[in-house]
Amino acid sequence: MSAPPLPRTSAEPLVPVLAIVGVGLIGGSFAAAVRQSGLVTRIVGAGRQGGTLARAQALGLIDEIVSLQQAAQTADLILIAAPVGATTEILATLQPSLRPETIVTDAGSTKADVVTAARQVLGDQVGQFIPGHPIAGAEATGPEAADAQLFQGRSVVLTPLAENSNASKALLTRLWEACGARVVCMEPDTHDTVLASVSHVPHLLSSIYMWQVATAQDSDLRMALAGTGFRDFTRISAGSAEVWRDIFLSNRPAVLAELQEVKAALARAEQALIDGDGAALEDFLERAALARRLWGSRSGLA
Repeated sequence: MSAPPLPRTSAEPLVPVLAIVGVGLIGGSFAAAVRQSGLVTRIVGAGRQGGTLARAQALGLIDEIVSLQQAAQTADLILIAAPVGATTEILATLQPSLRPETIVTDAGSTKADVVTAARQVLGDQVGQFIPGHPIAGAEATGPEAADAQLFQGRSVVLTPLAENSNASKALLTRLWEACGARVVCMEPDTHDTVLASVSHVPHLLSSIYMWQVATAQDSDLRMALAGTGFRDFTRISAGSAEVWRDIFLSNRPAVLAELQEVKAALARAEQALIDGDGAALEDFLERAALARRLWGSRSGLA
């Protein structure tokens, strides 16, 4: 693990068996955090990559490797921490064996499409599914990147359905809070619009810029001279291409709308350069700098 463990509590277990579908950075970090909280007795892992599951078991993130069907038959809570494009298939595989008392949730970065998939696949059982999204991550991937403190001080968005019971929502909220997270509830469409602005488009812009530099004829020279600014701006572009492909496609309307806003801002800055308008350029930069400093002081993430 990349961080010291959270102190174990004496709390009674809330979840006898937790199943995690996709034991990578997010799924593995959730497993590590809830295990140390003492609120989960046993953790099993499922997914399509046997090697990843074996490494997760060797690292102590999960106790046993199971199939999706076995997870549905035995787990009290199932977390789907796989690329959002796989959600429909995973839910369809779980559904025939899903016990009526089992809670299913996800960690996908888009929510409206996930809710649609859940309603289509689960039908009358949709009340067992609580959509969620932990706003946390890193450029590292795989179970080796799992960090029990990844969610400390971070927000976890839940977009509950009308069919969800108060008891199941309270249980899931308590588990995320035991990981150190702040739980926020909102509508799926609101989540997708906001996350397009502050998460999805920043990643796309970082990747576009990294691609542009890496494909330049003198890319080796550029990389050799690159410093902390380049490092900070391109860090997130090292994330999983599969995960982010699914996010961009799943939230395409909101991402495209946000890109239009970015283009307008870029055009404004570009025009100041074309005109040689130092005052306009300085005003643009100063507004951005002040907004960034204010956000950093409020969020504690400066």
